[in-house]
Amino acid sequence: MLRVMQGLDCGPQSVKKFQEVIARAKTIVWNGPPGVFEFEKFANGTKAIMDAVVEATSNGTITIIGGGDTATCAAKYETEDKVSHVSTGGGASLELLEGKNLPGVAALSSKL
Repeated sequence: MLRVMQGLDCGPQSVKKFQEVIARAKTIVWNGPPGVFEFEKFANGTKAIMDAVVEATSNGTITIIGGGDTATCAAKYETEDKVSHVSTGGGASLELLEGKNLPGVAALSSKL
């Protein structure tokens, strides 16, 4: 891609590759949509990937949507109840999965 160009959505070949990986996955952590889905013209890749994640969930895959933009994507496509978990804390969710100590989680855990 030329320096003066912008990548605003993923194309059909990329979507196909994503769909193949998603179909094989046992657990999916998705943080960040692949396109500027807020504009219908650039939403095709994001919508196709969301559809694949929803299908994977229905087949027993654990699916975690993390991050404000990805959570907004789930809300836009009305799939919040069709995946395992939706979190607006993208960076925090990833840090928790990395095993980092999060102050809010630590405070709640110490009360148990």
